[in-house]
Amino acid sequence: MRDCKNMSNNTYKIAHLREQGQDMIIIPMASSINFKTQTEQSDIKNSLQYFANDAGLAGTVCLVWNSGNRFNFIAPKAWHSFFRGLNMNVVSANVNKTLTCQGV
Repeated sequence: MRDCKNMSNNTYKIAHLREQGQDMIIIPMASSINFKTQTEQSDIKNSLQYFANDAGLAGTVCLVWNSGNRFNFIAPKAWHSFFRGLNMNVVSANVNKTLTCQGV
């Protein structure tokens, strides 16, 4: 479900990559996402997927964030081994676009 009222008019720096034959839209998030429920995290991911699609970006939205010294992510299970090899420095080095969520 799109939670547009909370995402509207936010801009995110993203890493739009093609890895292992897959288009990935990797979006770094604030560590506060760690304290949200799985449902809230899923709503955020789905909202950002909607805005990415609306902006014409191909791929699946994946969320990443640090919590303490731990790198966390929400990504398709098939991609978990790829994401386990990342850290926020690698993601930041690959940021190549911005995604602006326009109000609906």
